[in-house]
Amino acid sequence: MNLSEIIFLAVALSIDAGAVSFSQGLIICKNKSKNAFLLAIFTGFFQFLMPILGFIFASLIYGYVKNFCSIIAFAIFFVLGVKFIYDAVRKNSSQKEYEVCCLSARCLLMFALATSIDALAAGVNFRFLDTPLFFASLIIGITTFSISLFCFWSGHLFKKFPSKYLEILSGLILIALAIKIYI
Repeated sequence: MNLSEIIFLAVALSIDAGAVSFSQGLIICKNKSKNAFLLAIFTGFFQFLMPILGFIFASLIYGYVKNFCSIIAFAIFFVLGVKFIYDAVRKNSSQKEYEVCCLSARCLLMFALATSIDALAAGVNFRFLDTPLFFASLIIGITTFSISLFCFWSGHLFKKFPSKYLEILSGLILIALAIKIYI
């Protein structure tokens, strides 16, 4: 693969992380800079790491993962999306406004893993296409980090809308992402 193909692949692989970051930017109210940075670090690092793991363990992992990667990512995003919508609808107007202060390590790991499963398969392809592994993985990781930060802050700009609707929108984004992955 040449540089332009690697960059296009990096952008395509980072779209999922961008959608997750946008949805989190919509609902996180406190510690925004910390959460945006942590989300970008986690998603960028996993997007960097997964192609390397895919490359190294291609013959062992790919046979098992290729049949389930879309189902695993679908399940994670779908459950998170439904949870966001459920929490938003369950809230009644007399309740104090819900504020998300920070993302837990578990949540960050789930987002990072779910958004990087495709990169594992890309690493397998790197092995067969004679692509420079570290260079390509680094471009993917940096691109994902940058897009994740941009999308988080873009989502944050929409905070002027009532939070209930933003949480529902966040949930719908995650469900749409789950359906896209499944299809």
